[in-house]
Amino acid sequence: QVQLVESGGGLVQPGGSLRLSCAASGSIGSIGSMRWHRQAPGKERELVADITSGGSANYADSVKGRFTISRDNTKSTVYLQMNSLKPEDTAVYYCNIYANTWRSSWSDYWGQGTQVTVSS
Repeated sequence: QVQLVESGGGLVQPGGSLRLSCAASGSIGSIGSMRWHRQAPGKERELVADITSGGSANYADSVKGRFTISRDNTKSTVYLQMNSLKPEDTAVYYCNIYANTWRSSWSDYWGQGTQVTVSS
């Protein structure tokens, strides 16, 4: 099985920064795309950013220029650097990877979520 452990969420003032981390462990074979999603209260989950195995990144329009996704393949970890945070960035942030294991074919795996609250 694959486990994803997220960290780095918390309370920050508008204009502040946070860095989220998501470390994958378990019987991982290969990891393809790694993504960050978020879900605000009363809203649907949305894709915030994704990064391919080759390092190409894409972002939601709402976070372009403020958020940066990166990955460390040696640590099976994906990061989300969030700068110039706004109250509307408040949400539970989830990491998601597309990976295979020694026993199963390619599947999506999800973290448990970490709360990010932007408020003065």
